[in-house]
Amino acid sequence: MKYLYSFFIALLLFTSCISVKADVYNTSEKTTSNELAEAGIRLVLQQQESAWNNQDLEGFMDGYWKSDELKFYGASGLTKGWDQTLANYKKRYPTKRETGTLNFVINDISRIEGNNYWVMGEYHLKREIGDANGIFIIIFKQINGEWKIIADMTC
Repeated sequence: MKYLYSFFIALLLFTSCISVKADVYNTSEKTTSNELAEAGIRLVLQQQESAWNNQDLEGFMDGYWKSDELKFYGASGLTKGWDQTLANYKKRYPTKRETGTLNFVINDISRIEGNNYWVMGEYHLKREIGDANGIFIIIFKQINGEWKIIADMTC
């Protein structure tokens, strides 16, 4: 009986150690995954800044999901679709005077679930016609290996 009891205790300890090791492995894997996701998302935002500052609105829109399901919520209300979002940008920012120089400040990037992340930040536009500043929450999703904005709330 004593040997049977010792066997069960050893089995319990062995199983617990495997479980702890698996949890540690999964945690580091998630950290690496989060770091890669954050780097990819930051790269998209840097490319958007560059395109905007060259008054390349189509290039800026490359960061967005090219779909009718894209959602943009701003001062004018809800806009659905990539084409309509681009049309709104072109109407509101027709020349370099309006686009100015864009700078993003990223305050938080957090995983929502799976390959979906939210980004909270600020935008700062330096312009001849007057600066414009505000805040945003955007949702990124990895689609076909690329990080794309699927929803944007900017004010």
